[in-house]
Amino acid sequence: MTVRSPARAAVMGTASLVVGALLLVPAAPAVATAEPRPPKPMAADSPLLDREGTQVRPRRGAPELPGGVSALSWLVADADTGEVLAARDAHRQLPPASTLKALFALTALPNVPGELRHRVTEEELAGVGDGSSLVGIIPGRTYRAADLWRGVFLSSGNDAVHVLAEMNGGWKHTAARMTAKAKELGARNTRVVSPDGYDAPGQVSSAYDLAVFGRAGLREEEFVEYSGTAVAKFPGDGWSYDIQNTNRLLTGADGVGTYPGIIGVKNGYTSRAGHTLIAAARREDRTLVVSVMNPQAGGGRAVYAEARALLDWGFAAAGRVSPVGSLEPPPAPAPKAGPEAAARSAAAREEEKGGSGGVWPAVGALAGVLCVAAAVAVPLWRARRGAFGRG
Repeated sequence: MTVRSPARAAVMGTASLVVGALLLVPAAPAVATAEPRPPKPMAADSPLLDREGTQVRPRRGAPELPGGVSALSWLVADADTGEVLAARDAHRQLPPASTLKALFALTALPNVPGELRHRVTEEELAGVGDGSSLVGIIPGRTYRAADLWRGVFLSSGNDAVHVLAEMNGGWKHTAARMTAKAKELGARNTRVVSPDGYDAPGQVSSAYDLAVFGRAGLREEEFVEYSGTAVAKFPGDGWSYDIQNTNRLLTGADGVGTYPGIIGVKNGYTSRAGHTLIAAARREDRTLVVSVMNPQAGGGRAVYAEARALLDWGFAAAGRVSPVGSLEPPPAPAPKAGPEAAARSAAAREEEKGGSGGVWPAVGALAGVLCVAAAVAVPLWRARRGAFGRG
């Protein structure tokens, strides 16, 4: 019988140790292949929108912008994507008039739903400005909030805004919440003093911000319902009467003509602001929102004619212009990590460096020790038996 030498046995044991060690080494994690990222959309703070004058980026086959648009500021955007297709002085701060009621609704509607009922007091109507548009609220009468909201959107009733603002926590509270809501939506040019849009020192907005409000309103079912209602009944003293929406693109009043696919949203007028308008329309699978502030020619109907022309252009320009900005709010800055979070992150990084982490490194070390012991002990034992002879 052949007896193996201790040296040969040791070599074989060493080979076993190497093989065992290799089996214990964890496999390298697979490297994930990053998918190509889509191009970033034009940011809301695009420098193009900060420039004076008209901004548009036409591609081959793009229609020319309509001539004769005299508004001090205007904007056309895709309401679904938020892409701004063209604009003029988008961030110019101007008085908004009753288009500000769109922001009022976005702020107060969640807190004052239509099913609420409220008894109106004389004090709530005491601050309504002289010459305001009114829906005809009677002190001492109880109204449903839905009727008051129709008074806001259809009759542009400042009396209805005053009552709803009190139901929302008060006049000053509502003004502050509206300014905060504007910033939350990414509108950076709006400062609210009078929630009904009545001229007040320091109260401003912009074509960009108004388009942001209109787009946000299209996502709210109640907002769309109220702003798209052409005619409704309003309760009087023991009887009701018809009220009609002041948005001529919706009703076709005064010879303006309805716009095909019109959805809403809100118009306004004061002597200081001139005529203002937020309008949204849908054609097939595309929805546009336009804002027009203070046309300088054409009289009271010009704001509708110019909005119509810009909507027509926007639908014709689909896929033929590159965006000059976006109505999407800029991303919120990442919160700074506190000491505890930083410590946890450091621990996590150390754990990643350690491979599997947890108990597995210890298990691997123990297995390696056992392999070494076996590799040394078994050859010695065999050699020893061979020296004394085996049967």
